[in-house]
Amino acid sequence: MTQAVLEKAEAREGGSVLDQIGNTPLLRLRRVVRDVACGVEVYVKAEHLNPGGSVKDRAALAMILDGERRGLLTPDRIILDATSGNTGIAYAMIGAARGYRVALCLPKNASPERKRMLRAYGAELIETDPLEGTDGAQRRARALYESAPQRFFYPDQYNNPANWRAHYDGTGVEIWQQTEGRITHFLAGLGTSGTFVGTTRRLKEFNPRIQCVSMQPDSPLHGLEGMKHMPTAIVPGIYDPQLADQNVEVSTEDAQRMARRLAREEGLFVGISSGANVFAALRLARELPAGSVIVTILCDGGERYMSEEFWNEED
Repeated sequence: MTQAVLEKAEAREGGSVLDQIGNTPLLRLRRVVRDVACGVEVYVKAEHLNPGGSVKDRAALAMILDGERRGLLTPDRIILDATSGNTGIAYAMIGAARGYRVALCLPKNASPERKRMLRAYGAELIETDPLEGTDGAQRRARALYESAPQRFFYPDQYNNPANWRAHYDGTGVEIWQQTEGRITHFLAGLGTSGTFVGTTRRLKEFNPRIQCVSMQPDSPLHGLEGMKHMPTAIVPGIYDPQLADQNVEVSTEDAQRMARRLAREEGLFVGISSGANVFAALRLARELPAGSVIVTILCDGGERYMSEEFWNEED
């Protein structure tokens, strides 16, 4: 059967889990914004509600479909990439749904929950030096691919334009429509940078006056899984440093504290990078005039970090 025939058959049968990627809700924060000036609205794009549980579902699906269209991904090849966890989970989920084997290089200190999820989807894990972070995982994945290029499909999420285009075609359009064009500020963290780059490029086309703010950890040694401290990391090829109107930094402790607050005050059980995004968005909101509309990203769910002690701390 050709891929087109398979997709038509899926449509007749009601589609697949992959049809549920994207079109996530936009939620207004109500309680953690108590010290924000009246008339400033803060919204979160609930990407943790994607079927694979993170914003990375969008990019992973886009890169896999692009690989199929270009003939680079065939049934005999293994999907191989470096990941901090979330893109890997998305690859593993999509690979299971479309019948591909998946092998992933990730730092050995990735959360136990992420590793269990990857194994549950049937992915092969290749653990790398935790002190080298995702940079070390990238180097290992590239070396494996170069040793046997005919064996693997290597999307290379850090350098693949299909990554940011997933957000240009999807996330940015959805945010514009969901805010009815009222958005004045967009803020997102930098990992591969795909979410920020793609969404920003699209929003700027809709309205060049929208201010787009990038967020990253405040130190090379941090606990914001998936986020990069750009001055000391391998900079992704898809990253465009000219796009951001402003760059901000967030500490691990502030991000963790906000993740707890989101669970306890908003009923949003999300991860540490989501906490960092919201912390930065609220800090920005305190400086803005009435009528401002800020949107940020809830990157993934808190269940991926349940083994972390910070959940037990009191604010």
